[in-house]
Parts: sequence; C-alpha cells; structure tokens
Amino acid sequence: MIHAGNVITVQMLSDGIAEFRFDLQGESVNKFNRATLDDFKAAIAAVKADQSIKGLIVSSGKSTFIVGADITEFGDNFAQGEQAIVEWAQPVHDIFNSFEDLDIPKVAAINGMALGGGFEMCLVCDYRVMSDTAQVGLPEIKLGIFPGFGGTVRLSRLIGIDNAIEWMAMAAPKRAAAALKDGAVDAVVAADKLQAAAVDLVKQAIAGRLDWKAKRQEKLDPVKLSPIEQMMAFNAAKGVVLAKANPAQYPAPKLLLDSLQASSSLSRDDALKIEAQGFAKAAVTPQAGALIGLFINDQIVKKTSKHHEKGAHPVNQAAVLGAGIMGGGIAYQAASKGTPIIMKDIGNPQLALGMNEANKLLTKQVERKKMTAAKMGETLARIRPTLSFDEFKEVDIVIEAVTENPKIKAAVLAETESKVRDNTIIASNTSTISITRLAESLKRPENFVGMHFFNPVHMMPLVEVIRGEKTSAEAIATTVVLAQKMGKTPIVVNDCPGFLVNRVLFPYFGAFDLLLKDGADFQQVDKVMERFGWPMGPAYLIDVVGIDTGVHGAEVMAEGFPDRMKPDFKGAIELMYENKRLGQKNDIGFYKYELDRKGKKAKTIDPTAYELVASMATTEKHEFDAQEIIDRMMLALCNETVRCLEDKIVATASEADMAMIMGIGFPPFRGGPCRYIDQTGVAEYVALCDKYAHLGKAYEAPQMLRDMAANNQKFYG
Repeated sequence: MIHAGNVITVQMLSDGIAEFRFDLQGESVNKFNRATLDDFKAAIAAVKADQSIKGLIVSSGKSTFIVGADITEFGDNFAQGEQAIVEWAQPVHDIFNSFEDLDIPKVAAINGMALGGGFEMCLVCDYRVMSDTAQVGLPEIKLGIFPGFGGTVRLSRLIGIDNAIEWMAMAAPKRAAAALKDGAVDAVVAADKLQAAAVDLVKQAIAGRLDWKAKRQEKLDPVKLSPIEQMMAFNAAKGVVLAKANPAQYPAPKLLLDSLQASSSLSRDDALKIEAQGFAKAAVTPQAGALIGLFINDQIVKKTSKHHEKGAHPVNQAAVLGAGIMGGGIAYQAASKGTPIIMKDIGNPQLALGMNEANKLLTKQVERKKMTAAKMGETLARIRPTLSFDEFKEVDIVIEAVTENPKIKAAVLAETESKVRDNTIIASNTSTISITRLAESLKRPENFVGMHFFNPVHMMPLVEVIRGEKTSAEAIATTVVLAQKMGKTPIVVNDCPGFLVNRVLFPYFGAFDLLLKDGADFQQVDKVMERFGWPMGPAYLIDVVGIDTGVHGAEVMAEGFPDRMKPDFKGAIELMYENKRLGQKNDIGFYKYELDRKGKKAKTIDPTAYELVASMATTEKHEFDAQEIIDRMMLALCNETVRCLEDKIVATASEADMAMIMGIGFPPFRGGPCRYIDQTGVAEYVALCDKYAHLGKAYEAPQMLRDMAANNQKFYG
C-alpha cells in the first residue's frame, strides 16, 4: 500500500499503474471536506515519493464518484468575509494543482455522479473515462456561487468558452453522451468495463501512443481565442444568461461571466487567482447564503421524512375520491410513480374528466419524449375508474378530494370509512378545513390524516401532511412515505385553520387588501413584489388561485384568527367576488385574460377593476414607496410564519421556509420567511414591526421574535 488514509488509498495494480481511490470512511458518499483535502494532500505527497508509479487511475469506492464539496462547511468559511475566502481558496488550488502537475499520466474513472468539486477532481486528471450510467457537471450556480476548485479555468480551456458557460450557467448535470459530445470526457464505456478502460488509457499514455503532456498543457495555457473572438463569445453569452437570471436577484451568473472573461487570456495559475476573487464575491452575497441554506434545509426535510419509514405500513393499493382536476392529478401522480390507484366518483362524466386529466398529462410526457407510448399505457392501466366502493376492501389508503365543503366532506368520509378495512388510512386533501373537525364524523379518527396537495399536482412539489388531535403516528408515517413515493416533499404540520401554507398566505392577501384600501395601485403592488422576487404579484396570484377560492379561504381564516385575519372593511378581493369576477376561472378578475398566440391566458388591464378598487379605497389612488409596499406585504406573511412556529404548527424554521418556497413560490434567493428575517436582522425586523403596528395585529412582532432580538438570536447560524 502506497498510502492508506481515512479518505484515500493508493495501491499498485500492475505495470507501474496505481489506483488513487476515494472512499470517505463513515459516509455514504465521497465529498470534499476538510478531512478529504488533508488526505488528498498527503496522498499526493506519497505518490510523488514513490518513483515506481508510472501512471494513475482515479476511482471511487462508492456508488457515486464524488458528489462535490461539503456544503455544511461553507457557512464557517464564508462568514469570514471576502478576503478570507480568497485565502481559503488558495491552499485548495495548490492541492489540486499539485495533483495536476504530477509528472505521470492520470485518468479519472467516473463510475457515478461527479458534481461540483467532484467533477473538478476529474478535470485535474489528463483523461476522463465515464460509465454510461454516470453524470457529471458543475451545478454551483444553484447555490448562488460558481465553481471554485479550478472548474471555471479548466473546463473553459477543455471544451471552449461557449460550452463551458452553458455547463456552468445552466447548472444541469450532463449524461455520458452529452459530456462526450462536448469533449468534457474522452470515452464512455459500460460500468463493468470502466476500470479496464481507464487502465488501458494509462497504458497507452505511458507507451507514448497518447500525448498526455500536450493534453495537460491545454489546461495550463490561456484560452485559444483571439481577443475579438473572446469578446464576441462573452457578449453573446451575457445576452442569453443575463436574460434568464436577473443579476439583482441572482448575481452569481454575472460574476461567473466576469471572472471567466477576466481570466481567459491568462495562464492557469493567474486565472485561478481571478476565479478565487470572483468566487469570494459570490460567496458573500446574501443570495448565496439563502440558496446554500435552502439546499441544507432541503436535506434536513428529506432526512426528517425518512425517519417515518419504520412506522409506515405498505401502500400497495391507493384510491382517490373525486375525479375532478385535482383527483385526476393525484391519480396521475400516484400511477406515474408506480402505485396502482382506484379513482371513484358518482357519475361517468366526472370519471371521464379525471381520466382525461391523467391522459393529458401523460400525453405531454410522450410528446416531450420523456415517456414512451408503451409506458404511458402501463401508467394509465394503474388507474381504475369506478362508480362503486366494491374494490375498496383492498385499499391501503384513500385520498378524499371532493368539494371543499365540510358537510359534504364529512358525509363522504363517513361513508368511505364503512367501506374499507379497519386499518385503512383515510386522508383528506382539504386545503383549509380542520382535520380534527372532519374526524368528528369518523369512528376511527386515529386512521384519519390530512394530505394537502397543491394545484397543479404534477408541478407542485409540496404535500402538507396534517396531524389531527387523534391522528396516529402510523397514519402520519404511512402518508409521509406515500407522498415521497409519489415524488413529493412531505412536511408534517399540526392542525389549525389553513394548516401552515394557507394560514401564512392569507395575511399576505390581507396586507394587499389593506394597501388598496389605503390608495395603492394594484399594478404597482404586483410589479414591486415581482421585482422583489415573487413569480407573480398578489393581484395576479389571487386571479390564478381563483377569487372565489380566496374568499372562501378568507372566511375560514377570519373565523379561526379573528384578531388579525378578520378585517373591519370590505376588501377589493371580496368586491371582485361580489361582481362575479373570479380571476382566470372566468377570465375576469383584477385583470382581464385573453388567449395569446400560444393559446395561453395573458393578462390585460381592465378599467372596471380600477373603478371597483376605487369604490372601496378610503384614500385616492397614489404611488407608494416601493420599500413600504415590500415591508407591509412581507411583515404580515413573515409574522404569521413565526406564529406557526410559536404555536408548534410546524416543528422547525427549516421546514417552514421550505414549505413557503415550495407551496407559494417564496423567492428562493431569499431563502424563506425565517431566513429573510435573519438577513434583515431580527432586531431591525422587530423595529419594522413596531413601525407598522398601528395597521393591526398582523403587523405586531410575535413574542418569539422579541425574545430572539433581546437575546441576539437568529433562526439559523
């Protein structure tokens, strides 16, 4: 054994070829953390000291190659500031450079995922052989940063500026064929032939049949483009990349382009200094802090969900009650992920609607070549439409998705309970009605749980799993595991009106109504909140949700939380409803909707909407300061999120933030309501609440925040 560390082993194979193997002990995947970097440095020294080594293959002892850097270590490093990050990056570059500069040929044998720092490890090798099932890429842009272990420098010299920008700015992992086509890897082979192919490449290099030194030199030299060609390439790239990523919201893509442009004419070592400076600039942005935090929160939520697996009973057969758009969407989602599902309704027209919804979604998959026609047929065969309960004795879980009316739901749930086995879980897809209240109609309330999907089901990743007062741990666990199996992210919440997401959303709409009462222009509010980062402003959002749905939800919330969700005035949303303006449902709400050339509903201005808003306003329409609009809208939403934590509706800030991002489109680069409060500064945020407290209870700082401010605490860090 040439080197035996806790991460890397180096041992001779034959003919002077050694295997440089990553296998991080105690972890399921390889990653670049402090321990890996330390062992990497020691392993390089061992290789340098052994004159018998003529070539290396770099391999992995895991099912993946290397998944990247250990993101959990970023917080400490990035908190030190820009200059400290540059100084942190330099020793890392030195280690990677020293491996690249070893005077022997080196071949990476990529057996699985090689992402971020993992692919940067491949780039310091002279050749790369890839399994046909592996994927490679540099996805750091998704974290608000860009490659910082030399990836920007080496990839741009290896595959050209245009391709390198596309790889890094789009951040999508590349499959083997695409990586080979672009020149990022040199060969693709079957997984069982990977090591043999890597060894063969090293042998050819040692024998002089491959000029591996010339191959390495390409990465050490400046990019082979004239200044005019470089300028044209970067100008074209900026037009494409910055059109998709607003630099005010996502600064990393522009910083990446600036870094690449500044470093392209330089040698490797000088170019790496530019990369480190640009990387540091990106790393200290609040967007990077939020997006890295978002990634960590996502891992926490997934880990939390996995804890339920032991307590769940298997779901081999599901059923959905109600075959509308929602029921059809649920049936499609279950069937497409392999769970057979019965879809029941009271009439054939309703069943046809549900089957048509599933058929439409599957047809789109076939048209986009994401599914074969045969696979579509198999999926549709897993959905069994029926008008009766005859087959319900074989069902493990029933998802009720009928009209959002407590009396109708109670009757349907009670009838369903009488038709299923004693241990069948019954889940309601209600969006607002108390699970504890609905359970009153059941003989086995311990088997009853909320399972709130968001519309459209196939696109929205979140499922709220709601625990009623008598819901059993087994019912929760089974529902969580089913949601995961359906490809969703489940978050368990306790019962209250609106649960978590809708409880938080309605004060946001209440703040919007209050702004209009005070003379705000709803178009200005929409534009300000969209510039803030929301996918759509509140007027547009309530039109999309459905104004009738919004009014019904507001009534439920006003009953549950009258101190802050029962207004003492008639708001613009209710006024629209009274005038039969339902939003996109009937093409008229705050905006008018007409089909564009692509057949999609496009919003246009309708003067009547302004007349209606003016009739409820107590002040003439005027332009508000943009920050005041942001403060008034965000305080109401963030305060309610914190109250949900106070009331133990949701267990952690991580889950609360993820729910808001996945459920209502909270701007990801702001990290969620709790992260937003942290980045504002808890004491500063409380002061803002005090400034607007005269507007009502929704704006008053929750006691949890006052306590945190007094103790200099944050939600994260």
